[in-house]
Order: sequence, then C-alpha cells, then structure tokens
Amino acid sequence: MTAPFWIAGKPVCGTEAAVVRHPYDDTEAGSHYVPAESDVEAAVAAADAARAEAAGLPAHVRAGALDHVAHALTGRAEEFAQLITAESGKPIRWARAETLRAASTFRWAAEEARRFSGELQRLDTDPGSTGRLALVRRVPRGPVLGITPFNFPLNLVAHKVAPAIAVGAPIVLKPAPATPLTALALGEVLAETDLPAGCWSVLPVGNDDATRLVTDARLPVVSFTGSVPVGWSIRETAARKHVTLELGGNAAVIVCPDWTDLDAAAERIAIFAMYQAGQSCISVQRVYAHDDVADDLTERVVAQVRAMGTGDPRSAETAVGPLIDIAAARRVEAWVADAVAAGARCLTGGERDGATVAPTVLAGVPEDVSVMADEVFGPVVCLNAVGSVDEAFDRVNASRFGLQTGVFTRDLPTAFAASARLDVGGVVVGDVPSFRADQMPYGGVKDSGTGREGPAAAMADLTEERVTVLTGLLL
Repeated sequence: MTAPFWIAGKPVCGTEAAVVRHPYDDTEAGSHYVPAESDVEAAVAAADAARAEAAGLPAHVRAGALDHVAHALTGRAEEFAQLITAESGKPIRWARAETLRAASTFRWAAEEARRFSGELQRLDTDPGSTGRLALVRRVPRGPVLGITPFNFPLNLVAHKVAPAIAVGAPIVLKPAPATPLTALALGEVLAETDLPAGCWSVLPVGNDDATRLVTDARLPVVSFTGSVPVGWSIRETAARKHVTLELGGNAAVIVCPDWTDLDAAAERIAIFAMYQAGQSCISVQRVYAHDDVADDLTERVVAQVRAMGTGDPRSAETAVGPLIDIAAARRVEAWVADAVAAGARCLTGGERDGATVAPTVLAGVPEDVSVMADEVFGPVVCLNAVGSVDEAFDRVNASRFGLQTGVFTRDLPTAFAASARLDVGGVVVGDVPSFRADQMPYGGVKDSGTGREGPAAAMADLTEERVTVLTGLLL
C-alpha cells in the first residue's frame, strides 16, 4: 500500500509515488505519494490559517493529543521499530529503543504543556511602579517548518512535532527523503487526536523542494536537524526568521588517569562508536586517553569492536548494520584510507561490503584528517594518547564542532573543570557523549549549531515573551 502524505491533518494521495528501499539489500521498504506544488501551498496556507486557533488551544487539548501519541507509539512500538529498520537500515535493537524514546518525548511534551504558564513579576520595587504587576507569558512565534534527517526518523521527528503542539504552533514537517515512511505513519497517530485542521502537515518532498518552504514568510520559524552546510545555508537564506540548527559534530571522549574501570569505558566507547553504524550526531568519534591508560584502553576497545558483527539489521543479533546508502559507505571507506595514508594505524576494520563498513578502530590519528576534523558519520573511532588532561581539553576545543563530550573521571575538580572549560553544549561525566535524556536541553555551539532541543528547551525556542502590566493592584 502506498502511504499518503498529510495536509492539515488529512491524508492525501497524489498522482506521483516514490519507492523507499532498504539500505541493506535494496528490497522495497515501502512507497509513498509525493506532494505536488499545489499540495505544498495547501499545507502552508492551512498552517497560516490555523495560527490563532492553535495558539488559543487549551492546555488540556494540547496535552491530551500528546499523551495520545505517546500511548499509541508504546502500543505500536514493534510496528514502528520494524518500519524504522526497513527504511533506515538501523539495527532492530536500536530501532526499538528509538520508538520508546519517541514515546517518552511526546509524554514529556504533554507534561510541559500542562505547566507552560509564564511568571509574575512585582514591579513595585521602584516608587513609580507602586501597585503594578507584570504577567510574563510566552506565545508562539508562529507556524514552524520542521526539517528532519534520516538517522532518527521517528524520535527527531518527535523533537520537532511535540514541542510545536505543546506551545500551540502549527507545524509543517519535511522528513528526510531517505526515511519518510515513519513520519507518514506517525501522521496516522496524529490524525486520531482532536487537534484542529492545520495544526500539522507531513510533506515528503525532496531536499531541492525545501527552499520554497524555507523562504515562505508564512513559516516564520525553521527548526532544522541535518548537515552543517545545509544548516548554515538555511540560516543565511532565512535571515529574518527564527532558525534553530542541530548540525552534529565529531564527539570526543576523554579518559583520565584516575579512571580505573577500563573495561567499562572500553565497552561504552565501542558500543556508542559503532551503534547505528556511527550515524549519530553524538556517536563516539575521537578518544583522548591519558598516557597512563591509553595502551590498556586501546587493547580493550579493539577487543570489544572485533566482537561486533555486521549483518542484516532486521536480526536481533546484528550490532552494526549498513550506512544509509553506498555513497555514504564509500565516503567513510575513503576517509579511513586517507587517515592511514597520513600515518594512522588501522587496528581493526576498514573494509566495505556494499553499504556496510566494518567497525573500524584507528590509532595515532593526525588531527587534521577528515576522520578527526570532520563528522565521519560512520562506524569509525579514533584513539589518541595525550600527556595530560589539560592537553585533552585543548584538543577537544580545537575542533570546529562543539556538541557533547564524555569525560571518564571520578575526580570532582576534574569534572567541574571539564564543565567549565570544554566549549561544547553538553559534558557527560562518567560516560560517553552519546548519552541523551530526551527531556534535557540538547544542542551545540560553533559548527554544531544553535538553539536547543528537548521539549521544554524547544518550547522556549518556539515562543517569545509577551508582557502584560496590571495597574492599581494591592500587592
């Protein structure tokens, strides 16, 4: 069955259809109708027309809709997980985890919608304001254009859609062309809610067609997750809009000399360097281990990685599946070869079979090669020894990216120094940078973007303050 797209909460079947193929074996994962130019116009016009009604929705209506989606995703978790794996090639174990995370994201947004109340400020702190009180509340900036990537086709969609519903902002969602089916299936769930027409649309259009949406003045907010060049191009194109960008990075781990449980550190590094074939913005890419522990840690990481097998992501036994397509796999293969040519040692992996790249560990990697300086977005981890924790801090900060960093230490002053000195959006002490609780603020600095995800943080980003001053009150 060819999936419809969604305009103003209603399913629409077009005249043209597109097929989505499984990255592992090129079998058909499903198909969907493609919106025409008139369909895109209808979705944007509906969002614009629904602006006031959506903003005026009672909190219980917004929260109730979000609760419904959370419950439905939980009840249909296996169905959504299988769909995620089919279109993205993500191993089923991680697809199942993503589905439950998405349900949690909607549940958190429902809770935040119920307590999104603003604040009161006494103004009688100065004689001229005696008897005055300010009500400061947040109101939607307007309809939102949400653009999502292929690597989390459900949970990153949730992080766009849920906060928009929570604040009463209509949203037009453009999922990644490689993975639109999960977002379209989410539309089935959203259609079961009591949200008014125009509150949401899902348009599986091509990336080239997104420019019209980005420049449309009726969508004053753009929330984008994806590649660095595209993100900053959107920022420049939509200079007068409110734009939030989550652009990824080359996440680092620092292993300090006081950390004694190297087996635990190696296990976490190996798992979260290779999970989802490394296609995560906070996948472990760079590891800086103190000289005192570097050799032992490297030995343990290599052993952990060698034990990981690649294979069909539909199997529960598969730890590492394919990349999103052969072009991505060829790029990663080339970057590994370039690093070895520049002096890095390949301790395991490096081979490619179709869209699958063997889990790869490199050591002694120059800082200026692509697998260190850029976002590899593949199953590759680079291990380098450093002479001090200060040196590790400096190397992390030398990157043009700044999303999250993991610091393995049990020393409290070192942990606080990492939080103070590392120029990143988040520091995870005692674990890898791949940890993310969906309710916490999440985002980066420098080329990793601007703005924060997480329901509460995103709700603040999608709204602006409005002040009402009350006069002649007895306070």
